[in-house]
Amino acid sequence: AVVSTQSGHYGRGRVKYTLAKIRKAARELLTLEDKDPRRLFEGNAILRRLVRIGVLDENRMKLDYVLGLKTEDFLERRLQTQVFKLGLAKSIHHARVLIRQKHIRVRKQVVNIPSFIVRLDAQKHIDIAINSAYGSGREGRVKRKRMRAGDKGAADADEDED
Repeated sequence: AVVSTQSGHYGRGRVKYTLAKIRKAARELLTLEDKDPRRLFEGNAILRRLVRIGVLDENRMKLDYVLGLKTEDFLERRLQTQVFKLGLAKSIHHARVLIRQKHIRVRKQVVNIPSFIVRLDAQKHIDIAINSAYGSGREGRVKRKRMRAGDKGAADADEDED
């Protein structure tokens, strides 16, 4: 099956399993009475956690809506997908490479795990790492090598003119 969102296929099985566990807990809590202390406490904990990671809207904080969640909702919250959606990478695969090569940070922390789940409050703080060659860090290996070769070439040219 082709997925309409460009989330790739990485981590899909694990996300399915996580979603199944969350749904199972929600189903179990829905069988309890509305005023049951366990349903109130655990239900609120699940809902709050899902809202914090950005999978569930704040205006849909009911256990019924938890059953309607899809794996794509979770895959959208992965750092890999967020980096691509923000335009820091040309493709979902490029995003994965940038993350693995430590070019991406969330707030002040460099994150090199593509499956990192980005919370709603941290979404605005995804950026190029400070010490990355893409940021203001030193140039990459190849560029430094070419610059050294260029300097030597310029020095040789000066000697020839004498």
